Formats: sequence, C-alpha cells, structure tokens
Amino acid sequence: MEVKIQAIHFDATEKLQEFIEKKVAKFGKFSEEIRKVEVSLKVVKPETSMNKEASIKVLASTGEFFAEKVCDTFEEAVDVCLDALVRQISKYKEKQRNH
Repeated sequence: MEVKIQAIHFDATEKLQEFIEKKVAKFGKFSEEIRKVEVSLKVVKPETSMNKEASIKVLASTGEFFAEKVCDTFEEAVDVCLDALVRQISKYKEKQRNH
C-alpha cells in the first residue's frame, strides 16, 4: 500500500508523519483492497483553535473513499477521518454482500 502525505503551507514534523504512517498502516490491515492512501494536512482559519484539517482519500480496488475533518490537532483529525473511512468501507462491503 502506498501512502502519500502532503502538508499545505507548513512543514509536517517527522513525528506527525510517523504518527500518520502508523495509523494508516493499521487502517490498511482493515481491508486488503486498499492500494493507496493520500493524506492532506492544512491549517484553516488560523485565528481559531479548531483549525487543523485532514483530508484522506483511499484508493481501493473496490472504489474510492474520502473523508475530511477539522479538529484541534492533526492527530485527532486523522483519527476521525480514519474512523469515518472504516464506516464507509464497512457500509460498502455490507451493501456488496447484500446484492
């Protein structure tokens, strides 16, 4: 599985990149169809505390899934996105089983 991390208008720390890679690796074990995960990080509305945006696009052999969340930290935003993606993929798999 390929993982691409893009930080927009700032440099992501090595610690943040390692956190994301570890989380995405765990997420990748959820579904063997996942081929590529693209993570974008951006600071939105710098004047507010809830300003860390994570966007995650998952490319799988079964389709494309996307989640975008704004939280207090990038780590939290990544976690919330991955939780949303797990739900999306689970719903998709359930729908496929019922057809």
